[in-house]
Amino acid sequence: MSQPTTVCAAFQRTVTVQPSAVALRTPGDAVSVTWQEYADRVRKVAAGLAELGLERGDTLALMLTNRPEFAWVDAGAMHLGVIAFSIYNTSSPDQVDYLFGNAENTAVVTETALLPAILASGISLEHVIVVDGKPEGATMSLEELEASGDPDFDFEAAWQAVRPDDVLTLIYTSGTTGPPKGVQLTHANIMDTVEAALKVVPVEFGDRITSFLPAAHIADRASAQYFAATSGVQVTYVDDPRAIAAALPDARPTIWFAVPRVWEKIKMAVEAKLAAEESPVKKKMFAWALELAAMRAEAVLSGKQLGTLDRLQVGLADKLVLSKVREALGMSELKWAWSGAAAIAPETLRFFMGLGVNVCELWGMSELSGAGTINPPGKAKVGSVGPGLPGTEIRIAEDGEVLFRGPGVMPGYRKDPEKTAEAIDEDGWLHTGDVGTLDADGYLTIVDRKKELIISSSGKNMSPSNIENTLKVTTPLAATITVIGDGRPYNVALVTLDPDAAAAFAEKAGVAADPATLAKHPELLAAVQAGVDAGNAKLSRVEQVKKVEVLPEFWLPGSEVLTPTLKLRRKPINDKYADVIARLYE
Repeated sequence: MSQPTTVCAAFQRTVTVQPSAVALRTPGDAVSVTWQEYADRVRKVAAGLAELGLERGDTLALMLTNRPEFAWVDAGAMHLGVIAFSIYNTSSPDQVDYLFGNAENTAVVTETALLPAILASGISLEHVIVVDGKPEGATMSLEELEASGDPDFDFEAAWQAVRPDDVLTLIYTSGTTGPPKGVQLTHANIMDTVEAALKVVPVEFGDRITSFLPAAHIADRASAQYFAATSGVQVTYVDDPRAIAAALPDARPTIWFAVPRVWEKIKMAVEAKLAAEESPVKKKMFAWALELAAMRAEAVLSGKQLGTLDRLQVGLADKLVLSKVREALGMSELKWAWSGAAAIAPETLRFFMGLGVNVCELWGMSELSGAGTINPPGKAKVGSVGPGLPGTEIRIAEDGEVLFRGPGVMPGYRKDPEKTAEAIDEDGWLHTGDVGTLDADGYLTIVDRKKELIISSSGKNMSPSNIENTLKVTTPLAATITVIGDGRPYNVALVTLDPDAAAAFAEKAGVAADPATLAKHPELLAAVQAGVDAGNAKLSRVEQVKKVEVLPEFWLPGSEVLTPTLKLRRKPINDKYADVIARLYE
């Protein structure tokens, strides 16, 4: 087969490599689907959608948890030339109405638990297809869809008619600064980005990854769907993101991507294990191994060789302790791992590098097909997000904004030429909205979002995310820390508690684990303040947080204050907690 120019053609090539190998699975192999079975389901879905009247250029909505059915429904639509797009499972009926109105889809594929939000939206749909049955409100089940196709449907002609510049999918932005925008990505966008990424990070047929982040986000869609389909990566689906740590030892990923909060939680779990160890001998050995791990990380990052004695000690620590930690985490076979979607604290990256888990930062956004830069394995610079992918260009505008140009840049936002013109100038440069710097080696460092920089009343520019990440490292009880200080004489912060850490504290203190009780508990408040004080010691005086308020509630992903990928919605936070913020400045 010639070099594929569409994701359809790449998928068809992948299927021929080893048809009997497992392509899609769930933990414990409760569901296990081979590449051949995957291809057969794709063909049936394409024929079924064609029977419903969908054709090239139409849109199909997906509202599903992370499950294997997502893969073959999405790919089935793709092979028909239908633009399949996913929306967040936390979407309210009003949001469903807005997104479906913009996409103009007449059909949706969903599951029983998520159907009520779609029905409550009131939007008119011709086809409501449910993957796990046929509840009231559904027009057909997925099983019925797959059985409904014309036996004479010309599947080969359908997918071969798909062109590289056809729109493959819509990725809706999280809407932190306004209504979500529909990023249109073509087959060429994705294929060029995949090809460029493979020049930096070799991936082989049979590598393993997980799908646990929202499929509506470009990170999961690009890695667990398109990257997997084009490169032959096996995907383990974890339908509850809170269960990812427990699922990793079963999935045994060889390549993996997670957002910073997930890496932070895993780091906290390892440290909690050390703190809870009752055997003095084991506790001392664990602490000794982590000290040597830190030494190894610094050597890797500085590019220096350890001395003979240190190298022997690190090797012994790895054999006795660190390798067992990797095994317990499910990371013993991990070759490459990345953090993205938001900034991560350098201390967290150093921690995993010391463990022997090569975690690097990458940077991207939906508008450039997911990945724009990748820290090359073995050549990572902590604090940076790496150099641009091969074939791309990056430059810094006069005001510090990062401009990006390359084959992965979207053709535009759906039905929004004005926003498209604002984002992409006439020379093809995407104005990313991020502020950053480039070093002499071409490595990009992101400072913050342009619209989120804090300028104090004395005129000092600060990055709230940098301050927040510094404080979170030293404040393990916190799930989120929101720094406020724009136009103010000093910075303050709103803190929400991490549910797991809060539950552990409550059990030890013998109090109820609800956040309203804990937000008033003197010992917890003292612990949070101690963490903030420790973080402040790493910041300049003007960046330090002077006052803190622990909020009596947990924040949920996909809520009015937190995006599904755990980004802070700063304006709604400022509006909702205006009285609390005002009190902190009294």
